[in-house]
Amino acid sequence: MIYLFIFILGLIIGSFLNAVIYRMHSGDSIVKGHSHCPQCQHQLGVKDLIPVFSWLWLRGKCRYCQAKISWQYPLVELATAILFVLGYFVLVAPVVMVSFIVWLSYLYYLIAISFLIVIFVFDHQHGLILDVVSLPLIVIAILFTIFLGQDILMYLLAGLVGFAWFGWQYAISKGTWIGGGDLRLGLAMGLLLGWPKIIIALFMAYIVGAIVGVYLLATKKKDRQSQIPFGTFLSAATIITWLWGGLLWQWYMGLFM
Repeated sequence: MIYLFIFILGLIIGSFLNAVIYRMHSGDSIVKGHSHCPQCQHQLGVKDLIPVFSWLWLRGKCRYCQAKISWQYPLVELATAILFVLGYFVLVAPVVMVSFIVWLSYLYYLIAISFLIVIFVFDHQHGLILDVVSLPLIVIAILFTIFLGQDILMYLLAGLVGFAWFGWQYAISKGTWIGGGDLRLGLAMGLLLGWPKIIIALFMAYIVGAIVGVYLLATKKKDRQSQIPFGTFLSAATIITWLWGGLLWQWYMGLFM
């Protein structure tokens, strides 16, 4: 039952994240106002906002003007729900004696994952990593690291590594290779993952990013002057490393032993 509860919670939070992503771009208030169709502006009722189910029931169209509703909405809701369940399965379920610290760690994961999902989708859509998302994530990472009694210096060092890695690229290219948002996301990644997991996440993001980039060039969906939203790869790599970074590091070190 707890997995079902967490899954439903994830669907609800995913629906909220969709609203946040849309309103960050439209300029609407995140905390005020009712949800509405972006095409006909009709206010949406409860039956229009049931995560995943409403989209399926309406066959991906607005009930009032029949405009198409993006696949983003059910995918974000499902992805959030699945990641919430995976987090419980990896971080909480294996623990024999679940303590307050374990639940606090899981809460930290849920909050951070929500921010990373917003970064993933918004950067994919608009090519931007907004400070309104990355800066609060940095503050949250520092606070939870302290509350959880972790080695704050080690996490600050990892954050500095992430920031410096993008900093030299930004300086050399004068901002043409990467943007300022990547620097702040690199800092957030280090604060979230610590050392040496930040190395795993960066390595993974660059490998996957290179593969996708080559594919887009080969299929002529992008050219050499096109920018690829790297925040999507960084946020995805951070999530994967958070869940399985320990295993990935052991596997990597095993290659040299």
